[in-house]
Amino acid sequence: MTDEAGRTMHLLDGRRVTLADLIAAGLLKPGERVRFSRPRMGQTYVAEVLESGRLRLADGDEYRSPSRAAMVAANMRAVDGWHAWVLESTGASLDALRQDLLDQAVADTVEEAEVSDDEVGSPAQVHEWLRTARVRAEGDAPERISVRELLSFWGVRDRGDQIVRIEADLANHGLATRPNFRSVTLETRVTIITAAQEADQETDEAVEAAVTPADDEDEAESRYIGLMVGNLASALAGAESVKPTATLEEAKTKLLLNDYSQLAVLSGKHNLRGAVTWQSIAQALLDDPHAVLADAIVPARDVSYRSDLLTVLDELRRRGFLFVRNESNEIAGIVTAADVAGRYGEMANPFILIGDLDRLLRRVIIRKITLAEVVATCDPSGNRIKSHDDMAMGDYQRVLENPALWAKLGLPLDRATFVARINTIRTVRNAVMHFNPDPLPDNTVAHLSMINDLLRKYAI
Repeated sequence: MTDEAGRTMHLLDGRRVTLADLIAAGLLKPGERVRFSRPRMGQTYVAEVLESGRLRLADGDEYRSPSRAAMVAANMRAVDGWHAWVLESTGASLDALRQDLLDQAVADTVEEAEVSDDEVGSPAQVHEWLRTARVRAEGDAPERISVRELLSFWGVRDRGDQIVRIEADLANHGLATRPNFRSVTLETRVTIITAAQEADQETDEAVEAAVTPADDEDEAESRYIGLMVGNLASALAGAESVKPTATLEEAKTKLLLNDYSQLAVLSGKHNLRGAVTWQSIAQALLDDPHAVLADAIVPARDVSYRSDLLTVLDELRRRGFLFVRNESNEIAGIVTAADVAGRYGEMANPFILIGDLDRLLRRVIIRKITLAEVVATCDPSGNRIKSHDDMAMGDYQRVLENPALWAKLGLPLDRATFVARINTIRTVRNAVMHFNPDPLPDNTVAHLSMINDLLRKYAI
């Protein structure tokens, strides 16, 4: 495999294309000028391509992200800079150059690295599907699929370790999902749209999207990865409501028929006027036996489906429920304290069992394997592991994979089979510790419990 093939393969493996990549490929030259025109406003902005891979605006400020540069130049809340900036010399957009680079990267990867171009999740397969999705999006016939189906194009079942790669591949092809696929459940259907269409929405959602990255793309890709409000099944599952002009009897009937504790009071899909609950109804009737719905409306709080779940827990604890706005800013669901308790409860048992497994593996290893042997196997530089307590799950696996060290343990078990189970659990451990938004496999608790029970026989 040539150095160039290796570089282009890496480009397609979880990293966003940068202007520096275009310069390195000879598609863009330092010193070239690009312009961003807004004919309706009668405005044109000019920037210079620097050797560092940044754009320098007329005021001297420099930006690595084309979108950030365009936003600042035009004082806009959201814009897809890859489409906005075009070369003064040829009129080609930065996005067109990016697509040329991706095409060449796929060709190099398949030809020089001998990677099958029909393998599920291969760069060639993903590239071809994304190209088709973009054509459909630009032709007003966008793909609409579930998050689970979206992930299948990368050959994965959840949004664990591959989520950064998927986001990068989408961004490199000028695409986004609406709603954001990171922030909803696996069964939620998303629409594949262009980044330019995302920016045109001019909503808070657009401001947070991939079309408005931080000046440093690495910083943008390292945003908090954890549970978001939309990852709860009820968040975008619909919210039963009544109009402010409804009767108290209508509200009570809807509560009874659906076994709900609260209803949204809406005047239109976007305008939340409050909520009505069994408690507010009881209080209103206690104050006035002839009370009407308006007397039972209480203030209600709403949050974006992309809100970090941890940031709303205190509010949820105080109120008991929060209404959720979708990508179009409509009231689209409700989350309750019970929903959150159930979701975190699903993660509690695996979390505790993984902690037990960590302690048991360490105890088994400490009995027979010296610290020097651990360091030589797992940390040859000696910079990370200063005691057995510094070992991580990957270190346990490396020790167990070593035939000589396995023999020293004296376990009456098959090494390959046991290590395979540890490798599976390591993946589960990463999902739990990183708050992977997707459900764990059904057999997770059973597998953890059984391996812990087995190790206890040899850890004492």
